[in-house]
Amino acid sequence: MGGVSTGAALNYTSRRTVGIVDPKAPMVFEDATDKTALANFKHHAGSPAKEYIFEVPSGGVAIFDYDGDGLPDIYLLNGSTVPALQGKEKPPRAALYHNLGNWKFEDVTDKAGVANERWGMGVAVGDYDNDGRPDVFVSNFGVSRLYHNNGDGTFADVAEKVGVARKGWSTGATWGDYDGDGRLDLFVPGYLDIDLNNLPPSPKDANKPGGVGQNFCQFRGTPVMCGPRSLTGESDTLYHQKPDGTFEDTSVKAGVNDPQKYYGFSAAFVHANEDNLLDLIVVNDSTPKLFYINKGDGTFEEVGYPSGVALNENGREQAGMGIAIGDYDNSGRVSFHITNFSDDSNVLYHNDGDANFTDVTFLAGLGEITLPFLGWGTSFIDFDNDGWLDLIVANGHVYPTVDEHQWGTSYAQQALLFRNLRNGKFERVGAAPNSGLAAAWCGRGLAVADLDGDGRLDAVINNADSKPTVLKNVASPVGHWLALRLVGDTAKKSPRDAIGAIAYVTTGKVRQRRDVISGGSYASQNDMTLHFGLGAATTVDKVEIKWPDGSSETVNISGIDRKLTITEGKGVTK
Repeated sequence: MGGVSTGAALNYTSRRTVGIVDPKAPMVFEDATDKTALANFKHHAGSPAKEYIFEVPSGGVAIFDYDGDGLPDIYLLNGSTVPALQGKEKPPRAALYHNLGNWKFEDVTDKAGVANERWGMGVAVGDYDNDGRPDVFVSNFGVSRLYHNNGDGTFADVAEKVGVARKGWSTGATWGDYDGDGRLDLFVPGYLDIDLNNLPPSPKDANKPGGVGQNFCQFRGTPVMCGPRSLTGESDTLYHQKPDGTFEDTSVKAGVNDPQKYYGFSAAFVHANEDNLLDLIVVNDSTPKLFYINKGDGTFEEVGYPSGVALNENGREQAGMGIAIGDYDNSGRVSFHITNFSDDSNVLYHNDGDANFTDVTFLAGLGEITLPFLGWGTSFIDFDNDGWLDLIVANGHVYPTVDEHQWGTSYAQQALLFRNLRNGKFERVGAAPNSGLAAAWCGRGLAVADLDGDGRLDAVINNADSKPTVLKNVASPVGHWLALRLVGDTAKKSPRDAIGAIAYVTTGKVRQRRDVISGGSYASQNDMTLHFGLGAATTVDKVEIKWPDGSSETVNISGIDRKLTITEGKGVTK
């Protein structure tokens, strides 16, 4: 993790990341954490001083319906400690909260068997065996897990059995059927090669003999943890699923192994062009982003530089963290919003067509305001149901010592919400006093879902060394809405959970697009139910589904303000 100068002069004492409220701002998100059982969860990762880089980025969160009752459940990853890894103390535990409805959640971790008890980083959900039940891949600093959903409220770790027990430091994974055989494959970025028996220098080494930069690393002259620069990265891994349900490493064959060993953080399979093949975007820390176009023969072509995605508009690499994917301008093409380190802006890459992108960050109003923030999880979210995707970002620094200096930034930081102005620009939504946007946390993973079924999208942030934040959407007034759950036909070689499907909803002159995506945000998983705000429209003119097998289907919809299940070839089935 490292900041990259944008070349702009910064007045560090004038830009603030905490305590900014607007008495005139509407209440959009209420902090409902303490009203739920999630308030009992405490994330813990390493020492408070953050002496080593692996103590910093933990904190993925997934929202998915693990038991098929129609209510989205919440899974929070936890970190660990060096003594726990050495077997000297009890490790922290991840937690699965079963949604009982009406904002009541039950901790079912023990029953489900998903405590992880390893140094959790990221989570990606996908029904890899097409049995109709979502499975969970957990990327760890250590050995990763694959929790197979048994269908009775329990899970079994089958990572070793099926061949995806990746060792090393795994981060934000993604599921997707890249070769069109109807079986989900798995891509896992690698971050750093860390030897616990030979740790890099830490801030406490600053007083040892030697010069600056020799025995410790620094941020603005202050000793801090080292990395990722000067440390060795890891290659990425692509697991191809074979017909027997086991996986083989096809990273090199497919051309996505990242021989440069960039510092991978977040990834997502996504349809970036119009060829019906899943492409792959990889967000790297302090190194160029990687963008792979699917060639349709089991291999990819890396086009980060020619596509415009590798660097920002100034031709600089950035310290990328998380990614949001969405059609924010209703053009029919998905664009990328990527979060970055402080002293650098987040970046919005507009999809111009044919997998060509333009950095429109400052033109869109997302540049200067994000400079002092250190962004992590991010998602496009139509919080007011007006039919135009807005944007939410979780923030939090990595160096606790920033609070000791007048640098215009802070360790805990407010989340940012941006309203889509429908003209290619966004504006920050002010934080009403005592609202969920007014509080500050050291945010990491973020996931979005309609947790209470009221048609308004809520959000959950997993915070470093703290309880999570449950943001209940109380925005009013809001538009009408429609939510779609897609089920693929495995006989036609579409994955059962329809990862890779695209839905289009037309109301009047507005045609919206939503994609079923595994992973993304920062090491997190949004609910895969597709949510469409309809604004003032009281009817839907057209619903089109482009299924993973390449077929298209127009579905007749009657009624709005409801959640529907669409099964491939059968229309509305629930």
